[in-house]
Amino acid sequence: MDKRNFAFSKINFILVAVGVALIIIGFLLISGGSSTEQQFNPDIFSLRRIGVGPFVCLVGFLSMIVAVMWRPKTRETENQIEETEEKNKK
Repeated sequence: MDKRNFAFSKINFILVAVGVALIIIGFLLISGGSSTEQQFNPDIFSLRRIGVGPFVCLVGFLSMIVAVMWRPKTRETENQIEETEEKNKK
């Protein structure tokens, strides 16, 4: 099968895997015990749960967008860029 038939390259799949891992880590940072009617748990307001965890999730979702949009340079494109630069120098 020709490589040109694939929508994503190897780097796209690596970036998607990194994004998924960041999202999972973010949700793990957000998770924890909760307060009940009988006992208040002040840990629900910790920086890890309301600051760091959501930020890590946001970075994970943004990296997923980058992974889908990423288009690696091909040899043909690099050669065209070099030819254009050489023509501009003359």
